[in-house]
Amino acid sequence: MYEYKTPEAIIETMLADVDDSIDKREGSVAYDLLYPAAIELSLAYVELDAVMMLGFADTTEGYWLDLRAGEFGVTRKPAAKAEGSVVLTGPADTLVPVDTLLMTDDEEPIYFLTKDEVVLTGGTATVLAEAQIGGADGNISPGRITTLAPGDLYGVVTATNSLAFNGGADEETDEELQSRLKDRIQKPATSGNANHYLQWAKEVVGVGDAKVYPLWNGPGTVKVVLLSADKKAPTQTVIDAAKTYIESVRPFGATVTVEGAMEITLNISAKLTLQPGGDLFAIKAAFEEAYADYLQGLAFTDPVVRYSHIANLILDIPGVLDYSQLTINGGTGNAVISDGRVAVKGTVSFT
Repeated sequence: MYEYKTPEAIIETMLADVDDSIDKREGSVAYDLLYPAAIELSLAYVELDAVMMLGFADTTEGYWLDLRAGEFGVTRKPAAKAEGSVVLTGPADTLVPVDTLLMTDDEEPIYFLTKDEVVLTGGTATVLAEAQIGGADGNISPGRITTLAPGDLYGVVTATNSLAFNGGADEETDEELQSRLKDRIQKPATSGNANHYLQWAKEVVGVGDAKVYPLWNGPGTVKVVLLSADKKAPTQTVIDAAKTYIESVRPFGATVTVEGAMEITLNISAKLTLQPGGDLFAIKAAFEEAYADYLQGLAFTDPVVRYSHIANLILDIPGVLDYSQLTINGGTGNAVISDGRVAVKGTVSFT
């Protein structure tokens, strides 16, 4: 697009703005001073051309395609690991630990890991194994696994696969991801499917997210559960507005229930050890903000409020040296939030 922006073309334009009373011939002071800048500008146009191509689905690639697709909720599918069974043979009662490394007899071996610990009862055992890395290369034919990788059991225990391994898949290619992205863009939610109800719900002012449950109470029924913009239960006004709007646009015949998510309050308690000069009041305020942000990020995406993450939030606050007696609603484990509900910040008690 910017092929014409050569150093020669750019310097010609630059010299045109120089007073004609000044020597502008090649080799002059004016020419020699401007030409390096013209070269750099030309290179910038080359980069600008590339940047523009990365902004469109048809011409972008790699990381930039991931970003473009992510705008439409489409993510690249990762590589999948092949799985299969392996027969191990060796001295009776030998213990073969989990994650024992197996390999094919190739110039560039394909490696597999056992998924369970087994004992060679009678000198043999069958165990499930998984490719060490994802990819279609792990879909090997019978008999390809021939030995254990060098280690404690190498030469003592042998291995073979009597059946083929399958399930391995390469990471989604750019072309495959582009195809799915185009499907998402060119085939929008229509005809009152679940995606359409989600789209309608999120168009209502005050709705931050929603979940749709088709056939939730039998044929012809749909349930839509709403979150507010701050990922909590919405007000009745917002719920009523969403219901009115969905009723005005939905297909005829469906029975639609619209309601707000039920809030599950999570109270936090802990005993803190502060660094010298630590302000408990300020620490509590900082934690409450971080805690609320964490819960918002989980809403309708992850049902588990992790105890370890709460602990990390505390330790990340300046002025905190350590903690003890941390509880979430009186417990010392993860809090699991049921479907259609949302975790919200309750009381925070630090001593």
